[in-house]
Amino acid sequence: MPAIKEHISLKPFNTFGMEVYCDYFTEITSETDFIELLENGIYQTQRHLILGGGSNVLLTRDFKGMVIRNTIKGIEIVKKEDSTVHVKAAAGEVWHDFVMWTIAKGLGGLENLSLIPGCVGASPMQNIGAYGVEIKDVFVSLEALHMVTGEKRVFNREACEFGYRESVFKRKFKDQYFITSVTFELSERHQLSTTYGAIQNELQAMGITSPGIRDVSDAVIRIRRSKLPDPAEMGNAGSFFKNPEVPADQYTSLKTHYPDLVGYPLENGHYKLAAGWLIEQCGLKGHLHNGAAVHDKQALVLVNKAGCSGQDVFDLSTHVLKTVHEKFGVELEREVNII
Repeated sequence: MPAIKEHISLKPFNTFGMEVYCDYFTEITSETDFIELLENGIYQTQRHLILGGGSNVLLTRDFKGMVIRNTIKGIEIVKKEDSTVHVKAAAGEVWHDFVMWTIAKGLGGLENLSLIPGCVGASPMQNIGAYGVEIKDVFVSLEALHMVTGEKRVFNREACEFGYRESVFKRKFKDQYFITSVTFELSERHQLSTTYGAIQNELQAMGITSPGIRDVSDAVIRIRRSKLPDPAEMGNAGSFFKNPEVPADQYTSLKTHYPDLVGYPLENGHYKLAAGWLIEQCGLKGHLHNGAAVHDKQALVLVNKAGCSGQDVFDLSTHVLKTVHEKFGVELEREVNII
């Protein structure tokens, strides 16, 4: 039976560095741990919050219930066919460390997702993405245990209902499953994606004309470090807002009034706008509220600049949503989970 601790600070377990407490705290290191936890009376009577890396959550108050930290470890190759390789990673593996493991093995597919904070188990929940690549592009399946019955279920790509920073685990099955592992389809024949964002320019600056997967990873890491604050130095959860999607006629109207508007056409005929550009145009870059701030290098990121509370960050995000809507008529949506 995994040990259960009482009244534990969650500051070490969330990248915003919020000093809040939970009533009960336990760590799960195996599927057996979780099955045994289901029989515990405290577990059965409390609400639950699952944390991995704590990198996509904003804790606004003490958590009245049990926090379950997923620290299940392990990486293995489960299938190899020609140049295609299926790799199964436990949910508690640190995401960036896992990406580095795949690159060291010469397996391509995840290099554009280097340095994204968090753990493997959260990657399909959020359908994490960066620089033209999303988890759904390389996803095979995941294993999860039902949080009441303990029944194991395998979810394939279709069952996960992936969308932009969305999956079935954020909607229909929210708080119903404990993810234990994720399997990815990677390749020894590398098809690089270098046209999105500043990757190509960064490779040129690095003097690389024939890049490999490690070069792309290095370029992505350099770009991210130049724009995004290190959570160890300044608390944050990466991108706080989703890039909004608008109909073509609204995009055309906005483009007429704001010729520098950044937007990308989508297959459904709509346009995806750059939320960071919208926020910056509202003069909010660097805006400070009770120690919470819009990052001065990347307006998509909200930071704990001076020992603020989670409520301060939430209030700042509300101000950003309101200001952008008043100026552009565009509704932004928070990407970070608010607790």
